[in-house]
Amino acid sequence: MNDALLDAARKTVSTLAANAARTERDLTPAPESVAAVRAAQLFALTVPRAAGGQEANLHTLVAILAELGKGCPSTAWVVGLNAANKSGARLMLSPAAQDAVLADPDAVFCASNVMSRDSNAVRVPGGVRISGRWAMASGSEVASLAMVPVPLPTDTTSAVAMVLVPASDLTVERTWRAAGLAGTSSHTLVAKDVFVPNHFVAYPDADGPAQTLSPEAMFVGGLATLAPMIGAAHGARDLVADAIAGGRAPYMTTYTRIADSPLGRYWFTEALQRTDSAMRRTLWVADVLDALPQGDEMSVTERAQLRIELTTAARECREAMELLLDLHGASGFAEDNPLQRFWRDIAVGTRHPFFTPYILAEDYGRLTFDVTPTVSLAL
Repeated sequence: MNDALLDAARKTVSTLAANAARTERDLTPAPESVAAVRAAQLFALTVPRAAGGQEANLHTLVAILAELGKGCPSTAWVVGLNAANKSGARLMLSPAAQDAVLADPDAVFCASNVMSRDSNAVRVPGGVRISGRWAMASGSEVASLAMVPVPLPTDTTSAVAMVLVPASDLTVERTWRAAGLAGTSSHTLVAKDVFVPNHFVAYPDADGPAQTLSPEAMFVGGLATLAPMIGAAHGARDLVADAIAGGRAPYMTTYTRIADSPLGRYWFTEALQRTDSAMRRTLWVADVLDALPQGDEMSVTERAQLRIELTTAARECREAMELLLDLHGASGFAEDNPLQRFWRDIAVGTRHPFFTPYILAEDYGRLTFDVTPTVSLAL
């Protein structure tokens, strides 16, 4: 654990919290929040030290993103996906493109794998020309670079190439208007006949970087999206704890404080246990992956077990949030109460495809009884 980085993250939380409502309203992280994160060098979490970054391990990444999530889950989400994207760039982009990503360690780097059917690339002298749309590119409006896939025709078929594109060459359609995590700027990137030079293209038929992430590498994205949700649950827990400590009373009861109710205290303890359990599970998965020797692969069953842990943690965040709302009461849903924003952000963020519980449960059952192959392509 990098204590200095964690301390820097804690110091940004008040700025993120002060701008959380604005971030949600504007559908993108507030400039003040972006500036605070950049000043703390948290956009460089997974950038190698040789390139001026922090080279944080996954345990540190989870702890920092959870801290940021206490202030603004949307901003923490962007920080997390930026970290995952920079980590993935080392496996998916050409060496020259990787160098461009690392040229400014504190820049925001967005990516999308949600490609429209009409997306295409045409080989031209010196590179390719691309057109298309890529949805759910978190951080799209604060990023300076983007990584997207394009179908590239070959002599016999069509394969996928990964390309690096300056954000200035793209336009952003503000398509992400959701009940939760609205401030993540997870909008649609649009390219219209954009030229991408050869050194920014990872051709599918070239020797070099893999075109898909390994299952182990995919966990970075899973951890990066779950940790802000754990932070949101902790942020909600702190709000309710403050309300209880401040003398909040159960409406129309003989109690003068929630804290006087044995079941009120139990309810809060249950929420406390669930948020703490979610954090322990997630840090445990991060530690397992941190300890994995470079180049080694886990078995499918081991990967499934880790994903079950993360999916359980996601469910615990939702359960804790419901308990906290029960304690706080209907005023927690007022628009000016941060509690309802935490609730909506958790409801959306914990339903990221990485945490699809019924698919993971199905695969775990298949593996238990040797009914293979699994249905998940991420195992």
